[in-house]
Amino acid sequence: MLLRIGSRGDDVKALQEKLGAAADGIFGSGTEQLVKAWQTANGLTADGIVGDRTWAVLFPVAQIIALEGEEKILNIDRLGGHVPDNVLSQLDDATVKSHITNNLRLAHFLSQCCHESGNFKSTTENLNYNAKGLLATFPSYFKEEGLAEKYQHNAEMIASRVYANRMGNGDENSKDGFTFRGRGYIQLTGKANYQKFAASLGIAVDTNPDMVATQYALTSAAYFFTENSLWGICDQGATGDVISRATKRINGGTNGLEERTKYFNNYYALLTA
Repeated sequence: MLLRIGSRGDDVKALQEKLGAAADGIFGSGTEQLVKAWQTANGLTADGIVGDRTWAVLFPVAQIIALEGEEKILNIDRLGGHVPDNVLSQLDDATVKSHITNNLRLAHFLSQCCHESGNFKSTTENLNYNAKGLLATFPSYFKEEGLAEKYQHNAEMIASRVYANRMGNGDENSKDGFTFRGRGYIQLTGKANYQKFAASLGIAVDTNPDMVATQYALTSAAYFFTENSLWGICDQGATGDVISRATKRINGGTNGLEERTKYFNNYYALLTA
């Protein structure tokens, strides 16, 4: 969690509502002054920046979060038999390298990963589209049936086209779109994102992208949560509204919300029983 001048979005709105300000979702100088005043009143460093410590005190449900240097509160041992063994084997690494510091965050994280990966079964993007699927899914890139028929069922050609010249990828001929296609339980996509993830790990997964699918499927998903400020949403509780907000941040909408909610309720009950 890191909110400061220039930050925007739902987390800023939640912050502004908590401070009694107009909730426009834009962290400007007025919000900064309110944060500084609140920090001073609560014995915190009045820097006007909302990090994990300030957020944890602002929102009571987050007070169980282990802050830097403190022990994490996780009941991973209760997950045996409820998530695949290969997921359990990656959890320690994922929690160390991210901000999964309590059972609330862990339940949100696992439920979203479970849905996005088809119950932890898929770690690589499925690009096996027929012509009709290409026209429906990627209308900006396939506007004519003849072109779609040329590309159908050829994952390398499809990814190279639809991901060309964005997310740090080169043009279609570079085939970067296929090399850096989606991998992991919440699919890491694009050369620039692979490079940033590699830098965060200190391991050159950008030169061996399949490692994201085989060794770092869960860790890359935790990285996605951190990069997209999802932990701040998770900290706001175990309600349907929080699950919906997290889903929108991940998916852009509420696709699969019922299933995500079911998974969350199951994991949260298990971890907090």
